[in-house]
Amino acid sequence: MAATGAPRVATIGVYGFDASSFLGALREAGVTLVLDVRQRRGVRGREYSWANSLRLQALLAQAEVGYQHLPQLAPTTQLRALQYAADDRAGVGKRSRVALAPEYTEGYTREILDVADLDAVAALLPAEGLAALLCVERDPQACHRSIVAAALAREYGARVVDIVPR
Repeated sequence: MAATGAPRVATIGVYGFDASSFLGALREAGVTLVLDVRQRRGVRGREYSWANSLRLQALLAQAEVGYQHLPQLAPTTQLRALQYAADDRAGVGKRSRVALAPEYTEGYTREILDVADLDAVAALLPAEGLAALLCVERDPQACHRSIVAAALAREYGARVVDIVPR
C-alpha cells in the first residue's frame, strides 16, 4: 500500500480509447499495474482488438506496466444477463450505459464482492505508482469496477481516480 497516506486505485475502461491513447492515459495517471476484472478478456469490435487479453498483456509489457487478471472480481454470466435485461428495458446498449441497475449492483455485491478476498486485492496496490481496475465500459458508474473501487475506498481508505477518454 502507499507509503505516504492512503492507497490509490484507478478505474479504466476500454471503450473510447485506442491502444495509444489508452497507454498515454495510464502513463499520465502514473499507473504501474493493471488489474483486469473482466470475466471474458476479449472485446468485440476490430477497433478494440488491442484490448484482447494476450495483445493487451504484450502492450502493457512493452510499456513496463504490470498486469494481473482477477477473475474472482468478474461478474458471472448470470449477473451480466441481469444487467443486459435492465439495459434492454431502459433502451440502452452496453456501450452507451451510464449507470448500473440496482438489482445488478445488489447481486454483484452479494455474490462476488462479499465473498472476495479484498485484503489480497488491497495488498496488490503498489506503494509507488497506481493500480488500475480494468474492464470495458467507458464510464466507471456503468461498470462493476466502480463497485470494487468504492469497496476499496470504504474498507481501506483508498483514494479513487477514474481514468476516462478525453
